[in-house]
Amino acid sequence: MTEIFIIDDEEQIAEMLGEVVSLSGFNANIYTDATVFFEEGKFNDNATIILDLNMPNMDGVEVIRELSSKSSKASLILMSGYDMSVLRSAEKLAQAHGLEIVTSLMKPIQLDSLMEVLDTHRKSLNDYQPLSTNSHFVPNTTDLAQALNQDELIIFLQPQIDIQTGALVGSEVLVRWEHPQHGMIFPDNFIGLAEQSGLIGQLTSKVLDMAIEQIAAHQARGYKIPLSVNVSANNISSLELPEELADKITHSHLDPSLLTIEVTESALMGKLVTSLDILTRIRMKGFALSIDDFGTGFSSLSQLHRVPFNELKVDKSFIMEMDTDSEAKAIVKTCIVLGHELNMTVVAEGVETEATLTMLKELGCDIAQGYFLSRPLSENDYQDWLDLNSHRICMINNSDKSSETV
Repeated sequence: MTEIFIIDDEEQIAEMLGEVVSLSGFNANIYTDATVFFEEGKFNDNATIILDLNMPNMDGVEVIRELSSKSSKASLILMSGYDMSVLRSAEKLAQAHGLEIVTSLMKPIQLDSLMEVLDTHRKSLNDYQPLSTNSHFVPNTTDLAQALNQDELIIFLQPQIDIQTGALVGSEVLVRWEHPQHGMIFPDNFIGLAEQSGLIGQLTSKVLDMAIEQIAAHQARGYKIPLSVNVSANNISSLELPEELADKITHSHLDPSLLTIEVTESALMGKLVTSLDILTRIRMKGFALSIDDFGTGFSSLSQLHRVPFNELKVDKSFIMEMDTDSEAKAIVKTCIVLGHELNMTVVAEGVETEATLTMLKELGCDIAQGYFLSRPLSENDYQDWLDLNSHRICMINNSDKSSETV
């Protein structure tokens, strides 16, 4: 049974939270003093922690700092009686330290809301459960180079759905490392290594090849399904990238508009002039461009206007909170309006409930992806999903993610 650690100095509240955690299928570990939590050291690097921000001996911000000093990758459910802006600041701090935010909740806690969060979190943990019990494998450069040479990297695909019509209009490509001894390894555990070791170019090239093979396979079955591939900051500073993309797509005799290159907002903050050169030439060669994780970086509107994106992906941290947090909803609404004003298609990531999807539809968002619609699927499972949903698949005309249904 997966453990969840509760850190709250109010004993009655901590006990109540513990009961909810147990009812949700987790093993509850309660601490009313954060210093004791660290002294005992029972948590692992990937622990899930329900954390109150306002505590006397060691407050929640200090806990976040201590977790960071221990290189923890914990998932946090933050709680506070402060206003939501304080919670948002704590979220940004935790994310900057490499910690995952499951959600943030205002006190007094609504227990049914917490149970819903825990249920979704349990499902996501089950979906991402490694194939091996060895969760302490830390790959090095030699391991990754071997994985690239022996074709241990695979791709999963997550469908993207037109919010207004329910039609499939594309899918995002997500890379995984299927290690023969250690099971499924997720990108958080090797993309940074690839960038630091200089292997990111080779890795991206392989992912692009697999994505293009999938586009060709879909087309052979009568489907034109655009796929999106995320590239790192290292990739968009490589002047050879536009030619590499053009060569790959030409060799496969495919329409370049069926491949979208995703760039995170933070990646643009590096060599902006070089990035602008490369991204402009990518668009000139017929590929689509998407700005990913929008709202989490620090790009100015002038920078967004200068780069020729035709798609904007709103970061999931806002999408997942918008049905309970008016500030998150306001940010999503603003992103949708901004994207449309700049003639971009707007995609919402992290759609996990029907309420969120309904709200996005009311706000005029174009496309959604997330667990409510479909989890990321292996290539075989994706083919099965296509067979079951053939009535929802669209034929794509040029670079426009809209057209007639097959």
